[in-house]
Amino acid sequence: MIPARAAWFQDRAETSRLARVPVGAGTAVVESADHAPASSVLTGMGGVGKTQLAAHYARTAWQAGALDVLVWITASSRSAVVTGYAQAAVEILGADPGGPEAARAFLAWLEPKSQPSPCRWLVVLDDIADPVDLSGWWPPVSPHGHTLATTRCRHAALIGGGRRLIEIGLFTEAQALAYLTSALAARGRFEPEDQLTALADDLGELPLALSQAAAYLIDAGVSCQAYRGLLADRARSLADAAPDVLPDDQTHAVAAAWSLSLDRADTLRPAGLARPVLQLASAMDPSGFPEQVLTSHHALTYLTACRASSEGDQAERSVSGDEARAALRVLHRLSLIEHSPDEPHPRVRVHQLIQRATRESLSPTDRADVTRSAADSLLATVGEYWEGRVERGDFLANAQAVIQNAQSDLWEPEPHPLLPRFGAVLAADCQFDAALDHFRQLVEGANHRLGTDSRHTLAMRHNLAFWQYRVGDLASASSALEDLLGDAQRVVGPTDHLTLATRRVLANVRGEAGEVSTAIRELAEVLRDVVKDRGATDPFALDVRHNLSYWQGLDGDFALAADGIKEVLSIRNQEIDPERMTEAEFDAILNGLTSLIEQRGRAGDAAGAVDQYVELVEGLSQYLGVNHGTVRSLRTSLAWWKGCSGDISGAITDYTALLDEEEPGLDPHHPKIRALLHNLAYWKGKSGDVAGGIAILSNLLEEGLKELGPNHLDVRLTRLLLTRFHWAAGTILKLPPR
Repeated sequence: MIPARAAWFQDRAETSRLARVPVGAGTAVVESADHAPASSVLTGMGGVGKTQLAAHYARTAWQAGALDVLVWITASSRSAVVTGYAQAAVEILGADPGGPEAARAFLAWLEPKSQPSPCRWLVVLDDIADPVDLSGWWPPVSPHGHTLATTRCRHAALIGGGRRLIEIGLFTEAQALAYLTSALAARGRFEPEDQLTALADDLGELPLALSQAAAYLIDAGVSCQAYRGLLADRARSLADAAPDVLPDDQTHAVAAAWSLSLDRADTLRPAGLARPVLQLASAMDPSGFPEQVLTSHHALTYLTACRASSEGDQAERSVSGDEARAALRVLHRLSLIEHSPDEPHPRVRVHQLIQRATRESLSPTDRADVTRSAADSLLATVGEYWEGRVERGDFLANAQAVIQNAQSDLWEPEPHPLLPRFGAVLAADCQFDAALDHFRQLVEGANHRLGTDSRHTLAMRHNLAFWQYRVGDLASASSALEDLLGDAQRVVGPTDHLTLATRRVLANVRGEAGEVSTAIRELAEVLRDVVKDRGATDPFALDVRHNLSYWQGLDGDFALAADGIKEVLSIRNQEIDPERMTEAEFDAILNGLTSLIEQRGRAGDAAGAVDQYVELVEGLSQYLGVNHGTVRSLRTSLAWWKGCSGDISGAITDYTALLDEEEPGLDPHHPKIRALLHNLAYWKGKSGDVAGGIAILSNLLEEGLKELGPNHLDVRLTRLLLTRFHWAAGTILKLPPR
């Protein structure tokens, strides 16, 4: 979406200069700069209107019919750029959903080609935080297309490759005067020209500050002269309280403008809520976040506490979601935020300059309260983000912003759950390297802040090892878990949950590495110790018993495995209230049911397994929908057992349908996609189409080696299955080097 046009948008010299840049003229990088020596402190800071100028150029070119394709990407990180390109490839080219592969396909499509009617395109990369993120990802120079980027950086990497800088300065005195005059006249307000000129000078002709001043004058109904007096008093107060350099090199007068606007917002109904709402918003991603983050239970609890503190209200009148939305509208009215309540999914966006100024105004104690409340609010929405790739990306961008802005606040008094959850969502999004890097940083941070023998440090080490196991790095996971087990036994004791959980994961790692008998023996020992300490009905004991049954089934003892699973299910059904079943309890019951079906199929009754999966799929589809993640997982298992029962064509049909219905934008190395393709290839081979299976597996292996590495468990399994297919086909296998 192109950002909305600012009210009373001003034509500037840079506007005309951009207008003279035709599509196909390479790349223009719009950068903050200052041509007025009196305001040189603003060089490189935000608020000069770069995004608005880029939006004006894009909108004008589109409306004039000069473009066939327009792509707008908020380029705050490399992943955001790649995701944007990939989405463009899906929507424009009809490409298969994917990450880097689809993104590269889009860039390849932009390359100039000889054709009768070439496609005219514009790609806007807004708010580049680090030019290094664009290394290898700049759109090509083309006679038919144009790239426009905005950034606050002045980096050598921005120059070259057909790119040239267009420096965007502050408003001129005439532009500032025209802006203020137009804004006030639109509301029937007229002020002396000399006062408006002086106000523009007070604010250094910074467009963002002028918009806040105009909004204040309109909303409060005060004269320009009176506002300048308030501005001068507040600037002196700020200078006395904080004489050092302010965030983004803003002047005290600019800081005073947003301070006065915030004071005004706080007096409007619902009184006292605008400030804490803006404080929560200042912790988030400036590119935007969903409105429901600020209307969640945790956000409303924070706002209620703030209102009680300001009013001395012991009864703590609870803040409602409607009141929080009303505060957002007040902030929007005073140009402190952008709020889009009429969109299908309402969002909030706050300029980085206002965010930083808001954070800097907080005391350490208040900043910690805001940070942890923002983290709580964001974490409360993670379930709503889980199903869609775009939503997960939104969560990740905001979680990363909260973590980066937090300083040490998410570590005190103890590590916040958002820290490990951020890594878990990265892994769920198949950003495996980023997830493992995050967990390594958490371990280093815990060692430094809490000490090597802190329980939290041991827990961070457990998280890292667990996710090494989950992404298939069994060697690293095994080594880390063995080291952790010794330290956990020494620090927290042999019967502590952390110690027992470490033993459980280590046993599963051994099983995945092929040591099934060892996994069975070690899990039996863990189960014995858990039952002795907590009883057989303890939830953790039931989880361990389920794991043990799984490996017993893989070892061929299907009857013993089925008996164990039935016992676990029986206990869970006795302990769980069907009327108040939690999501975790539902998952545990469903996991037991599917495990029982799996044992039936492995024992030789594949047709019975199919019948039971059909019953589960039909039942849950009525409540969750056929494409819900849980139902899709059951449909995947159903397809497998169809093949095992002899209905190979049915299995191929089901896997093909699941692939066609899969969520757009998933990387081709996503576990969901790779699992479906593995199984499709397998059953194609079983049907006699060995060549078709080899084609799928060869592509999977090539992508896996590039994206996951040669030692990833999934890549090793692909290599093994491909070897078997070539052997069956009687061909010589030429695999890529290890």
